[in-house]
Amino acid sequence: MDLVPLPIDAVIAPLIEALRTANCAVLKAPAGAGKTTRVPTALIDHGVSGSGSVLVLQPRRVAARAVARRIADERTGRVGDEVGYHVRFDRQCSRQTRLIIMTEGILIRRLQDDPFLDGVAAVVLDEFHERHLETDLSLAMVRRIQQTVRPDLKLLVMSATLAAEPISQYLDNCPIIESAGASYPVQIRYQEPSSLMSPAQQVARIVEPLLAETRGDILVFLPGAREIRQAQDELQHPAAGSPIRILPLYGDLTAAEQDQVFAPTIERKIVLATNVAETSITIPGITAVIDTGTARIMEFSSNLGLNRLELQSISRAAADQRAGRAGRTAPGVCVRLWSEAAHRHRPERETAEIHRVDLSGVLLQLLNWGESDFTSFPWFEPPDPGAIQHAETLLLRLGATDRSGITPLGRLMVQFPVAPRIARLLIDAARSGQSTKGALAAALLSERDPFQRGDRASPARHRSRSDLLDRVDALMEYSRSRRTQFDLGTLHRGAAESLLKAADQLQRQTRDLSPASEATPFRDHDEGLLRAVMAAFPDRVARRREPNGRRGLMVGGRGIRLSDQSAVSEGELFVCLDADASGTDALVRLASLVERDWLTGDNLDIRVDVEFEPTQQRVQARRRVCWEGLILEESPAALPDEMQVAEVLAAAARDHWDRVRPGDGSDASQFLARVHSLARWMPDLQLPTINDEFLKDLLPELCMGRRSLAELQQAHWLDLIRSKLSSLQLQQIEREAPEKLQVPSGSRVALQYEPDRPPILAVRIQEVFGWQSTPRIAGGRVPVLLHLLAPNHRPQQITDDLASFWKNGYPIVRGELRRRYPRHAWPEDPWNAVAERRPKPKPH
Repeated sequence: MDLVPLPIDAVIAPLIEALRTANCAVLKAPAGAGKTTRVPTALIDHGVSGSGSVLVLQPRRVAARAVARRIADERTGRVGDEVGYHVRFDRQCSRQTRLIIMTEGILIRRLQDDPFLDGVAAVVLDEFHERHLETDLSLAMVRRIQQTVRPDLKLLVMSATLAAEPISQYLDNCPIIESAGASYPVQIRYQEPSSLMSPAQQVARIVEPLLAETRGDILVFLPGAREIRQAQDELQHPAAGSPIRILPLYGDLTAAEQDQVFAPTIERKIVLATNVAETSITIPGITAVIDTGTARIMEFSSNLGLNRLELQSISRAAADQRAGRAGRTAPGVCVRLWSEAAHRHRPERETAEIHRVDLSGVLLQLLNWGESDFTSFPWFEPPDPGAIQHAETLLLRLGATDRSGITPLGRLMVQFPVAPRIARLLIDAARSGQSTKGALAAALLSERDPFQRGDRASPARHRSRSDLLDRVDALMEYSRSRRTQFDLGTLHRGAAESLLKAADQLQRQTRDLSPASEATPFRDHDEGLLRAVMAAFPDRVARRREPNGRRGLMVGGRGIRLSDQSAVSEGELFVCLDADASGTDALVRLASLVERDWLTGDNLDIRVDVEFEPTQQRVQARRRVCWEGLILEESPAALPDEMQVAEVLAAAARDHWDRVRPGDGSDASQFLARVHSLARWMPDLQLPTINDEFLKDLLPELCMGRRSLAELQQAHWLDLIRSKLSSLQLQQIEREAPEKLQVPSGSRVALQYEPDRPPILAVRIQEVFGWQSTPRIAGGRVPVLLHLLAPNHRPQQITDDLASFWKNGYPIVRGELRRRYPRHAWPEDPWNAVAERRPKPKPH
């Protein structure tokens, strides 16, 4: 069969030459160049793969099947012979298959059993720019194999919009091959979205004029299966009398349903697709695209503790990819349901999943593969260390790992193509004989709530042990009777069918897990499932603040409040399965009861906590039973050794420093004032700086034998402070900044020291008769400020020049003082008068 020439044909020769001389290459080729269908077969036809097989990785199952069929058709063969595919739950390969198109997840699981990729000559990563988490993991694992045990393995990275230089540098500066594209011009139109219409209604309004304007088929991009079903309802009669086929295209359709999109037909087609149609696959005959501008993109949902598809606006790069679908075979039109101004504010491209999703599944895969050092693993872009730590903690909580590495349970969990939480739920449910309900619960947690949102607004009309179990029971009832009306609300039929299909697939994964013979007998039929839910979400257990109340505290210390829609109104403990953390207290929409005796094992901790009780201002001990830090039970306990008590009291004293530091007027504060002043007056003494930090460092020693702040306030600070100074330093302080001065009367009068002020000596005038001049301290550098007191102990004169006072001030005040205080001596000559401590008694 003669192949239609494609732009990629021009670079096949240099690409083959590059792979013959190097084991890696990067191919950049725009959409429509033909890289996906022509390059993998060229590796076989030109002998690059030798006798080995070529694995081509596609990010989506739809694309993998479509690509395999397209290549098989070009080579006039059947899928499953030379060319095959392998996706989840669907494998079309045989012994003679040399070219296998597979999803990245299938390769990762194959590497667990075949770590050397025996018999594989080349791995091709197509559409690498999408940067799914499994894309990055696949590249890094193949690169590790290539660098360690398979240097002969060829690795080719292909993309339409990839920045080629960074990936080339990652692959030891390997060759970069670029190809031209083949596309026709596409007219871009922007249309303001209407707040009065749903996306499906807006699409229906645009379809009819586009059918009249263009001759080919129309491709409509919608965010998900639910929106596709809504659009199908709106498009029942898009053009009266015209032969039109409306065909959905999304990942959960059967292979036969997906094949209808690619099959030739005499009717015009309106294809309603998710972002599976952005890249890799070519739908023949498309000349018009309607783009709603949204997609469900994988993000870590903090509400659920799981990776989940969240509705988001697409990037400019994704919008260009979508528009290009209209220009593959002829000039086309693309109508974007957003404004041109809004387009400029969209991000240039999506952030790689490795930077925005939970990594626990990836780390578990690597641990099972023998990798344990995640920081040295050859990532193309290393994940954030915090994200790695979070994932490691979760795996430990789930029992998938311990201090030695991956556990037997972890090795079992890695066999399931789901998140580790969901794998743990499936395993525990199956082992308790609840595989059917466990699979339904896993599907419900992985997908959107199938009950109509309008009905969810009303409060729960019943009491339940588990909102999740209520939904499981409703789905089982729907499966039996097709009933859609429940207390929970109206069950959407399409969403229910998708969930039942997903649950059936998950249950098949557990068929080899028989109920554990050693399991404790359950009190009722559903206990095994409720236990499995708890085991999958050990870090989301919460405890009510009061009996039957709707407020509680979750592991990690986050306050929570059960929404009115939750029927879990009784029981002290429950799991928060859907918690909106946007408010002060996280709003829990889905909860599931937990019995206290289910909380066992390594996550349960019994300890005695020594802590400072702020109300009583003292240290106390409490015996606590905790689950992941969440207090389940507590009671008073005896205080342990003094060292631990002192540490706790010291920490509390630091936090309440103003309550315990030496108070003004205390012996310690006066001593500190002397040291601070002398250090400023005589820096040559090199006295230590005794500040608050110096004092706080004394707390552990000062707290020994004490239990409360009150006891600490009475502690002998001065003795401990003095013990930290040398004998020489203490002598210098006593000599140069004495606590007291002896005055001529023989009294020893205390000096008052204050920061940045001269020392003050407050003394009665009669006690300093005979002093010729002002006393000085600090080696004579600092005069004492004298507060000369009248007999009523009030200052009569403040001076640092005593000689001047005797000469000038004293004669003026002497007469008044003699009149007011005749019992006291007021000599004319204070220089030579005898100082006295107290007045002479009057003669009788």
